[in-house]
Amino acid sequence: MSHNNKVEKTKMMGEGDISKVLTKMSVPGIIAMLINAIYNIVDSMFIGMLGNTEAMGATSVIFPLFMLIAALGQMFGVGAGSYIARLLGAGNKNQAEKVVSTTFYTAIIMSILFTVSVLTLINPTLRILGATDTIMPYALTYGKILVTGAIFTIINMTLNNTIRAEGNAKYSMIAISLGAILNVILDPLFMFGFNMGIKGAAIATVLSTSISSIYLLRYYFSGKSFIKITREKFTPKLSLYSEIMKVGGATFARQALASLSLGILNSKAAFYGDSTVAAMGISTRVTSAVLYIVIGYNQGFMPIAAYNYGAEKYDRLKSAIRISLIRLTVFCTFATFIFMFFTEDILRLFSSDPEVIERGKATLRAMSILIPTLGFQQIYAVLYQALGKSVGALVLSSARQGTFLILALMILPSLLNFRGLIYSQASADIFTVITTLIFAIKISKEIKDKEDIYKPSNNLVLESNG
Repeated sequence: MSHNNKVEKTKMMGEGDISKVLTKMSVPGIIAMLINAIYNIVDSMFIGMLGNTEAMGATSVIFPLFMLIAALGQMFGVGAGSYIARLLGAGNKNQAEKVVSTTFYTAIIMSILFTVSVLTLINPTLRILGATDTIMPYALTYGKILVTGAIFTIINMTLNNTIRAEGNAKYSMIAISLGAILNVILDPLFMFGFNMGIKGAAIATVLSTSISSIYLLRYYFSGKSFIKITREKFTPKLSLYSEIMKVGGATFARQALASLSLGILNSKAAFYGDSTVAAMGISTRVTSAVLYIVIGYNQGFMPIAAYNYGAEKYDRLKSAIRISLIRLTVFCTFATFIFMFFTEDILRLFSSDPEVIERGKATLRAMSILIPTLGFQQIYAVLYQALGKSVGALVLSSARQGTFLILALMILPSLLNFRGLIYSQASADIFTVITTLIFAIKISKEIKDKEDIYKPSNNLVLESNG
């Protein structure tokens, strides 16, 4: 790719038709995350073919641990990506290269420390995440392999975001898609062809993720990128980490709290037996597919918002917000319709256990009630991240699957038993919508005030008065 083409990709975010740019930037993210969501669903379907409710329960227990691994990668990737996009919007390529280089090497160091720590404490960790005596052997087999390959997941999450920040969403999409497609191919090969069962599913995941990592590294070390990763620009300074963590910290908090809440959910579900743990896991993965697609869209929205904010093009920023809200609300409403009216058909894709299906029907419908509001919640959470607003980003990012869900899980099951457990997510959604509305009004006013200051007519008046 020539230097001019790389510059054009970056400038597109600030000069192209905003609707078309949003589509161009978000479609690769949607496709990539959709493939990822399909992989997660297909992976569960393959494990369901083992005809073992305890093995299915193990995937539910490991899911929060996988989310914690992803949280580390997203912390570095989203934090650096937002900062890089704002730097490129302001024309500061040199600092952007320091950010990407420092982020990359730091992510590798942290992933190694994480792997060693979790493997040392794997048994108590899985207990906290809801592993029963019958589920534990499967969870240990699956979990140890996934944690060993954590470095590849963290590299993927980090570099996918930094590549999108410079406008090359297509390459990022191909990398994620490559890993997910390979996983779907390798799952049945290792699980059934090599007769490795749940262990084969874990090996297939790590192998696929490592190949995706190699593809992403190739982008930076073969001269394709606009900004470069070099050891010389590795700059571990507090000021640089502070900028990354303003946004990345909020992302980590959101993911880490979501991981904790899922662990609590599994622990509460374990009280009702392995079939309930399995049903909760299936419902969580199915509804997470919608969240993945919304996140995929926002991977395109975020650099556009950050770039135009950095370039002081507030009219474009407002248009991007409005268009995105409409698109995501329509999609989430459609998804809710599918979950509500085809509930049993969906559940039978994963399990033939009557008890799992019965528990799952109530759970999936309860979790789906307020999904139509998900686009509104996520757009403003991502907007605060894109603009580098650390407090708002932290509050909104950690609200839905963190703060409010944990509170709901602590209170509702003790009052309403099983119904309290399954309606915890809907309760969390109600309070998240209220909180998001407050922050949405605040940031909208701030953007309008900035737009008024920088309107050309106002500048002419100021110049004539001068």
